[in-house]
Amino acid sequence: MSLSDCKNGSNTPIFHNHLHSLHIAENYAKRPVRTFLDFRDTNVAKNLDIKHVPMLFFKNLQRISKIKVVSFLLGLTLTFFIMASYVLMWDKKGPLFTPSLYQLRPAAIPTSTTATRASSKKSPINVKVLVKLIKQEYTPRKVPDEKDVIATDSQLFSVIPRHFLPGIKSPCWYEEFSSKPGNDLYRRNLFKLRSKSFKTVCDRLRANFHQHLYHKDGKDFRLRCLPYFYIIGQPKCGTTDLFHRMLLHPEVKFNIMKEPHWWTRKRFGYIRFKDGFQESFPVEDYLDLFDLAAHNIQEGITGNSSGHHRALQLITGEASASTMWDNQAWSYLHADKEETEPPFLAQDFIHAVQPDAKIIIMLRDPVERLYSDYLYFKTANKSAEDFHQKVIESVQLFQSCVSEWSLRSCTYNTSLFNNMPVRLNLGMYIVFLLDWLSVFSKEQILVLRLEDYAANLKETIQKVFDFLSVGPLSQQVEAALTKQPMSNTRREEDRSLGPMLPATRNILRKFHQPFNRKLASLLDNKAFLWNNS
Repeated sequence: MSLSDCKNGSNTPIFHNHLHSLHIAENYAKRPVRTFLDFRDTNVAKNLDIKHVPMLFFKNLQRISKIKVVSFLLGLTLTFFIMASYVLMWDKKGPLFTPSLYQLRPAAIPTSTTATRASSKKSPINVKVLVKLIKQEYTPRKVPDEKDVIATDSQLFSVIPRHFLPGIKSPCWYEEFSSKPGNDLYRRNLFKLRSKSFKTVCDRLRANFHQHLYHKDGKDFRLRCLPYFYIIGQPKCGTTDLFHRMLLHPEVKFNIMKEPHWWTRKRFGYIRFKDGFQESFPVEDYLDLFDLAAHNIQEGITGNSSGHHRALQLITGEASASTMWDNQAWSYLHADKEETEPPFLAQDFIHAVQPDAKIIIMLRDPVERLYSDYLYFKTANKSAEDFHQKVIESVQLFQSCVSEWSLRSCTYNTSLFNNMPVRLNLGMYIVFLLDWLSVFSKEQILVLRLEDYAANLKETIQKVFDFLSVGPLSQQVEAALTKQPMSNTRREEDRSLGPMLPATRNILRKFHQPFNRKLASLLDNKAFLWNNS
């Protein structure tokens, strides 16, 4: 349903905007205190050569009188005990050894299963308390000023103009072009270097590139376009299948890559955060993804296309399922700053460059979404029992966080996210949706359910096409669209594992219920309660 159809969305409370940190070093204070003179096993890595240190120390002590030795040792021991007592007191207060989870670089966080389970044993799940915490009242997110958004990425805003060409449906503009014929324009494109399918498209584009230039006053110009629509999430909610069916529409078919993940990761230099910083993908490389559509639109502008009017109605789009929720890059790039939440979200930048963008969101029962997510992304030793244990650990970690800090801060917290063995926070749809509504209007956002999409494909996808204001489908295309088999479905080996355990479902159902109620209230649609799933 489109948010513009909602009746009571404006009265829904918004999330409390205040971030604290999860105490990840709570057991530190219980460790035995060691002084310099305690040379028992200290769990030092075996490859460190320290065996000569104590020998050298005692050899030098032989030259000193016994009285001086005893005095020195007593003084040194007393000093270390005093220092150790301060360390223990500092740890209990938190500032020295418990940095903000958002500020802390994920590489520095203990993520071992043993440590997590040890912490979990001390924080049993109290469903009633947890639900009460989740039901807390929310205050609006503080939206940054546009000038501050622009100041963070001057290159992005120097490439994309403030206004787009009139008479063209997609957000396009002309960019002066000066490369000589024969040059490989896409030679250094980082998407091309990592995608064989896009490389094939680039080869086709390069072959007749100069035929699609616009000439004026002795200069050449190329048509550049941004996406007209964004399918922003969530993972394992049917976004892949929706995107590929949409490509069957003649006004949408010239889109190339489903998930570039540019707004959330690659423009910051990350492909997978666990692999660390690699190389920033420039905005020009991202715009190249829409050159196939731009070439066809240009043919419509010059009248070289037999259906030149329809060419002007072609729309661009992409479907990165990370766009709705993933703002982890800020914690990696700005770990030295004091911000306790991401100072800017992906939607701030999209709205700044393209305030009229169309946003499509596909959701499903968050309980089922999490199990599907686990089966898809975990590669070995999968089982319903393993999933159950990981759910318990994740809920306990989230409970520990939200018992001290705001719900919104825990939802976005990168270190907590990295510590949880399953991606529990991705099902807290209402948190992310409200933040998107802080910059985009209800009329610009269409929210769908995977359950409706699977039960009535034709009707649901027609809602999408109506939302995008694209022309009607021919009977032939409509038949092909509905007969196409579902894509990116559960693997056969994963199906053999069966459903999740009833106990797991019960825990997740209670956990997500408060979120679902707020979502259903905002959308004025009880189907988003997922009571019948």
